[in-house]
Amino acid sequence: MGFNLNYDWETWVEFFKDNWLILLIALVVLWLVIRIVKTVVKWLIVGVIVIGIIVYSGYTLEDVKGIGTKVAQEAKEQAIAAMVGEAKDATFTNNGDGTFTVKTKNVELHGTPGDNKVEVMFRGTKIGTWEIDDTIQALITQAKNNG
Repeated sequence: MGFNLNYDWETWVEFFKDNWLILLIALVVLWLVIRIVKTVVKWLIVGVIVIGIIVYSGYTLEDVKGIGTKVAQEAKEQAIAAMVGEAKDATFTNNGDGTFTVKTKNVELHGTPGDNKVEVMFRGTKIGTWEIDDTIQALITQAKNNG
């Protein structure tokens, strides 16, 4: 399940062929800024350059937001699929501080009993705090039963 940017591969190849020099210069400048500048200003410069490249490539802010939304949705779908597929191997840990942790190979949930939300980590990266739905509740229950 990849995400579609509404452009085909040939469009991207053509864009890179037409703009390779500008993209190369931007990458070199980014590399130099990251290596030389040691302050918050560095990240401001990096942000301006990245935004400049995005604007130059013809994307709008809405396109960029859409890409972020698609990536987040894809991560959520993969995490849910992992929850379903890995439930039989899930472990439940009472952390002793009023919280619990459920772990599988790729998913980790942190929550508080009685709360309706859990923090979800997928492959070591926090992807959000989600309300406990049927899928998450089934994973928690299965992890408790796995003992």
